[in-house]
Amino acid sequence: MTNKALGRNWILLRGLARESAHWGAFIPLLRATFPDAQITLLDLPGTGNFYQETSPDNIPAITESVRQHALEQGLLQQPVTILALSLGGMVAWQWMQKYPQDICGATLINTSFANLSPFYQRLRWQSYRDFFALLVARNLFSKEYKIVRLVSNRRDQDQQIAQAWEKIQLERPISFKNSLRQIIAAASFRAFDKKPDVPVLLLNGLGDRLVASVCSEAIHKKWQLELRRHPWAGHDLTLDDGAWVILQLKSWLHKSDAVLKFWV
Repeated sequence: MTNKALGRNWILLRGLARESAHWGAFIPLLRATFPDAQITLLDLPGTGNFYQETSPDNIPAITESVRQHALEQGLLQQPVTILALSLGGMVAWQWMQKYPQDICGATLINTSFANLSPFYQRLRWQSYRDFFALLVARNLFSKEYKIVRLVSNRRDQDQQIAQAWEKIQLERPISFKNSLRQIIAAASFRAFDKKPDVPVLLLNGLGDRLVASVCSEAIHKKWQLELRRHPWAGHDLTLDDGAWVILQLKSWLHKSDAVLKFWV
């Protein structure tokens, strides 16, 4: 059974060491597609507006912090639909399980759970050298440029995106300590075994060089959740092909609405 509130009140959550501004050009696309919806970008503790906070080192505590900010902003007066990327997807899953009354549906992008996928798939072993080099890199533009090259498979906007991300980091820097604590949180997260009672859509990029696409497959197979695969996009799917993500969201909401009308 679906909920009439699906797609009316969105909360967006980013991934590891990223903040709301990293959604970039995807947000105007989302707002144009759903002009009547409320769309709110929430930062995880230790990032964005909360970059001076210390991030918890576990997903349950991160989730409690995010939910508290949602409550303070009055965002939970009607059920929310979550769109979440990577580590944000882990927070979304925890939130759905702990406070099911808050959420009427979720779309999870390129996420993974420790109890379903081994560590060398959740952070692909081929990317270990590049990933850990980023953690200690000192030149800010060079670091952000390398991040773009790791999480995106488009090469036509690397310079532009890296400059935008450098500016974000200069204004609201995420510390090495908080990055490390988020890594620990993500690495240790084990999902509740219960299937969510609300619609969940999984999206992944088959070209993801950071998190193996089989991690989304594992979630799909465990709970028989709908999975849609992008043929070439990387980890930052909304950066590589935001228009494709929008199409999947529209289709998913239309399908869920059709199911609701059938049952009603």
